[in-house]
Amino acid sequence: MGMLDFIKEAGEKLFGGGEAKAATPAAAPAADADAANRAAGDAIEGYIRQMGLDATGLTVQVDGSQGLVTVFGVAPDQATREKIILCCGNVQGVDKVDDKMSVNVETAESQWHTVVKGDTLWAISQTAYGNGALYTAIFEANRPMLSNPDKIYPGQKLRIPPKA
Repeated sequence: MGMLDFIKEAGEKLFGGGEAKAATPAAAPAADADAANRAAGDAIEGYIRQMGLDATGLTVQVDGSQGLVTVFGVAPDQATREKIILCCGNVQGVDKVDDKMSVNVETAESQWHTVVKGDTLWAISQTAYGNGALYTAIFEANRPMLSNPDKIYPGQKLRIPPKA
């Protein structure tokens, strides 16, 4: 997949306190920045696991000064890989995700959609599939990160799986 762009100001607030907060661009000395980047990587890994996702050898590296997250590991399938990437990128302070993951079972990759003001899953589904009623496919493809189909926000990146 390579490099994916995200909106730095949108997303989960994982770096709100403690060491991980220093991984944002305001970080200062190199030793402090390294520790903050490690803490930020650990916070994202924890968030991924909290979502019930995992990959063999999952490693998340953060470069807070660049807003860059690099993710490594072997996911059991393409959907899990894409969800892990979304967990890495839909985090406030992250601008790009460098996907270095592989999968055990290859399948078609999803398309990506960045939510804009006024978007609904119905409208996104209408554009992607030609049928708004298929919004549940998009909702399910983004679970567990989405807990409610009405709770999407501008800047959030969503998986749009191939039409079944």
